[in-house]
Amino acid sequence: MTAAQEASPLAAIPYDLRHACVSFWLRSGVSLAETARRADQSVAVLQCYYAKVLDGEEARMNALIEQGLARARAG
Repeated sequence: MTAAQEASPLAAIPYDLRHACVSFWLRSGVSLAETARRADQSVAVLQCYYAKVLDGEEARMNALIEQGLARARAG
């Protein structure tokens, strides 16, 4: 990009879109490992920068654990 393009507010859009995409994947339940692979980042980086995306997800995560336990018990 040229210096003028880099100075433009539009230069932030690719990063904003990437952030929105990674946030969406995590909120949709894609694992940290798979999200990291798709975003070409480490799990540590995701946890550092995107942990806030998963705040308030305890009830949903507990429900997933309960579903898994129910399936395991059912055999």
